[in-house]
Amino acid sequence: MGRLFLVSLAPTGTIYCCKHCDTPLAYAHQIVSKMFCCKHGKAYLFDKVVNVNTGEKDDRMMTTGLHTVCDIFCVACGSILGWKYVLTIAFYYYYFSSLRFHPNVRH
Repeated sequence: MGRLFLVSLAPTGTIYCCKHCDTPLAYAHQIVSKMFCCKHGKAYLFDKVVNVNTGEKDDRMMTTGLHTVCDIFCVACGSILGWKYVLTIAFYYYYFSSLRFHPNVRH
């Protein structure tokens, strides 16, 4: 295993982190929508995240139809965080169901 490089997020706003290891993932202003729900509860849609690895592409049937997605994993601990839409009309979006809220806190 190689050396782990993490992208740091300056504590200038609300930061969302992995709930298992507190690795910073995104700022609150990068949320596109909070109107998502998954089998585990509430979820958010982000337009930009850091410190994640992506899994293999997969076609999945969702409530809005068939989408090509890939799972998103925390780069530090490997926990599954949610998924990334691979094929969308406008942008690549990131869907998270495994986040932890940290208002202005850095560990």
